[in-house]
Amino acid sequence: MKVETKNRKKAMAGFRQITDQERMRQRMHDIMQTGSRALNEVTLELGRELAEFILYAEREERAGPDDQPRREGLYKWASEAGSVLIGGQKAAVERPRLRRGGQEVSLKSYEAMRDTEGFSEQLLGQSLAGLSARRYRETVGGAAQAFGVSPSAVSERLVEATTQKLKEFRERRLEDFAPFAMFLDTGHRGGTAFVVALGLDIGGQKRALGFWEGATENAEIGEMLLADLEQRGLKLNAKVLFIIDGGKGTAKALKDRYGRKLLVPRCTIHKDRNLQAHRPKKYRKEAHRRFRVALEQNDYKEAEKLLGELEQWLRAINESAADSLLEAFQELLTLHRLKAPALLRTTLHATNPIESLFSRVRACEKNIKRYRNSRMARRWLASVLLYAERSFRTIKGHEAIRAVLANIEAEHATTNSL
Repeated sequence: MKVETKNRKKAMAGFRQITDQERMRQRMHDIMQTGSRALNEVTLELGRELAEFILYAEREERAGPDDQPRREGLYKWASEAGSVLIGGQKAAVERPRLRRGGQEVSLKSYEAMRDTEGFSEQLLGQSLAGLSARRYRETVGGAAQAFGVSPSAVSERLVEATTQKLKEFRERRLEDFAPFAMFLDTGHRGGTAFVVALGLDIGGQKRALGFWEGATENAEIGEMLLADLEQRGLKLNAKVLFIIDGGKGTAKALKDRYGRKLLVPRCTIHKDRNLQAHRPKKYRKEAHRRFRVALEQNDYKEAEKLLGELEQWLRAINESAADSLLEAFQELLTLHRLKAPALLRTTLHATNPIESLFSRVRACEKNIKRYRNSRMARRWLASVLLYAERSFRTIKGHEAIRAVLANIEAEHATTNSL
């Protein structure tokens, strides 16, 4: 048998071994599909808004402001639905219209953007990098010039209008959001810790709620974030599930604010990583398997039993690893105790939804070499979270949320009666 054939068969056998379970294959597919779709949606949305800005800038340049028209007989005529090609993909835009003597006057920039080579990947990439670095004037002006619109048409008022959208995230009201769960995790950007809150409502819809920055993750930063959310109308209490990564500062802020009855499911992925760090390499694979098998049980008693057996097994290998598991024992079983079905636990067992947001931020910021100041980091993070939010979908298993809420009420009632 040829060497190439042997190598190919060996590689295929290895791949089959890795993906021998249907669930693993589906998970890999979902990750790849979601990741590429998420990045494409953010990029397309930014390109669409930039395209509309350029179209309106050209109409303003040619017709002049409403109070000072530049050409006799040339006037603005509302707008209509249109489409342009952004990076080779068709995107719907709002097309402003011009008329003269009852006849439609076409916009040069609109015709250019409908060309297959118009809004190229290169121009889109340059625009994304420029906006991420807060070079608003030169970026928008340069993109407009590429479509035949003079840089002078990009007025100070319109340039500033593009930056105002970033304020939307930090100032919007949250009274209409009925929280069932909140994911809290910390991302480090430019030497600064950003604690981000992602909410899940009783209908299974996610929303990026807010963030707060500090030198490190600590209780004070968590307290400031929670206070900001409540000030903007979000109704939080001890009956909301708070999924955290295990950071002591965040946990302290939550318990100080909402009491010891608070239900805080621990992120299983962070705890698994923490346990791995305590063990010699030869035990890691078996410990990981035991940990996952225990948490995949649907019955609370069975999951508790298997975790207890894992704790005893770890204690014979490494006392610190066993103590680390014991410290988070009941928090790891919170969702089992509340009888959350397996499909709903898939979303609630970890801070993965926020990790996914962080990955989008990193993808969009890959061309940023350094942050000039804190304001730049805040504005870019807010803009990406706001755009990413538009691609959120109803989570799988959301039908069970109301039953879990009833179990939370029952647990609180039992605690109060003791």
